[in-house]
Amino acid sequence: MDEHSGKSTSVWTATADKPSFPTLAEHLYADVCVVGAGIAGLTTAYLLAKAGQAVVVVDDGPIASGESERTTAHLSNALDDRYYHLERLFGVDGARLAAESHSAAIDAIERIVHEEKIDCDFARLDGYLFNSPGEPADVLHRELAAAHRAGLEHVELVDRAPLVSFATGPALLFPNQAQFHPVRYLGALANAVTGLGARIYTGVHASEIEGGASCTVRTTHGWTVTAKAVVVATNSPVTDRVTVQSRQRPYRTYVIGVAVPLGTVPKVLYWDTADPYHYVRLQTGDPRGPRPARDLLIVGGEDHETGQANDMEERFARLEQWTRARFPMASDVRYRWSGQVLEPVDALAYIGPDPLGAENVYIVTGDSGHGMTHGTIAGLLLTDLICGRANPWARLYDPRRVVPSAAPEMLRENASIASQYIDWIAPGDVRTVEQIAPGDGAIVQRGLTKVAVFRDAVGRMHECSAVCPHLGGIVRWNRGEKTWDCPVHGSRFDCDGHVVNGPANSDLQPARATASRGSAG
Repeated sequence: MDEHSGKSTSVWTATADKPSFPTLAEHLYADVCVVGAGIAGLTTAYLLAKAGQAVVVVDDGPIASGESERTTAHLSNALDDRYYHLERLFGVDGARLAAESHSAAIDAIERIVHEEKIDCDFARLDGYLFNSPGEPADVLHRELAAAHRAGLEHVELVDRAPLVSFATGPALLFPNQAQFHPVRYLGALANAVTGLGARIYTGVHASEIEGGASCTVRTTHGWTVTAKAVVVATNSPVTDRVTVQSRQRPYRTYVIGVAVPLGTVPKVLYWDTADPYHYVRLQTGDPRGPRPARDLLIVGGEDHETGQANDMEERFARLEQWTRARFPMASDVRYRWSGQVLEPVDALAYIGPDPLGAENVYIVTGDSGHGMTHGTIAGLLLTDLICGRANPWARLYDPRRVVPSAAPEMLRENASIASQYIDWIAPGDVRTVEQIAPGDGAIVQRGLTKVAVFRDAVGRMHECSAVCPHLGGIVRWNRGEKTWDCPVHGSRFDCDGHVVNGPANSDLQPARATASRGSAG
């Protein structure tokens, strides 16, 4: 089991084998170095290699070991921030480009699946957006008009989604959406990348990234990759301390996979308008179920800001309750997992030149709940930028963009960020380590310092500084995933303090080094 991003295991990780790649053991030169081997990194590497670029990919875990294996893999141009909202922020032309780019991403995935003969359950299907109880009745009508203005002329209002188990009421039908098995896709894509002559190295942590006419990626083992350009595809960019991080917020989202009898739930995508919203899809044939096989209903939701809740079991319970009320044919819960979503204040990903001005360094972040399509957009867009070709989406996704109408949301988010530093003067979670149960973690106050303490199953204590090396937030224990999560910008660390999620790019310090509040990594 791959625990790189947490203890829970998604259905995708449990039902696919990943190809293995060597670790880096020499200095290398390339046209482009891609840091990160998830959907964004591998798609970018694949398209660059097809364009004739010499590419090196490095990742500190196995391929697809971050958030790409924790998605529910909806491939959709029905954006959850709504087209009428995007229209307000970016104008009609901006909303049209957003629709166009997500549609193009689905087409690109379909094309790659066919060209590379990838067995990943790719399927085109319809999607339905329906109102949650208590939501304004005009939401669907507003979204229908905005979707049409954005060029999605085939979206239509129907009487209900095609479910017999509960009446959704009126719904928007978004045709020609898609879904797939993300880990099978990424495993095959990685093999296709190397088949094109690119090189992939795993177990390689990029500790320093420098731009310039000749870029350098230094690793913790001392080896370097020198390249003409670098793509930082690490979900949250490890090259940025404030610029992008102050314009997006990290959220944890929760997913269950519930067995249902074959054929009892139509194979389409479903979303409601709740806040946080629920998202539903079907995976045909539960691979772990008894014979005859059952389908797997995959339901997500119950989001909260990272590090600001520790009630994973309660959230899973609420998801299950919501599911059983609407899908009474549901039987046992086969899978439960969580993932991290980065929400930009203006609803669209940041894809393009490094906003701090590092020459020939590019970033991709801000998946906004559409990581599979945003990651594919990144591959299409960044390949054009690196190869010197014009791309119509470049301005829309530019990490340096300023959207004045998003200023109130940015102020609210940064006020929320600032409020998390109160943990510096808050008491510890427990008074003594003896109060920590086996398999659990807690923050302990020792004089003026705070220590993150995890007690393992046999009672041994694992201690490290509770100070996030990114911008000095105090981490909090995530009981469900067995990680230390920072509520400031979403950095995450395993129970021993090893970094698993940016923007932090170094581990939590040893407990003895907690006295320096301003330490940075």
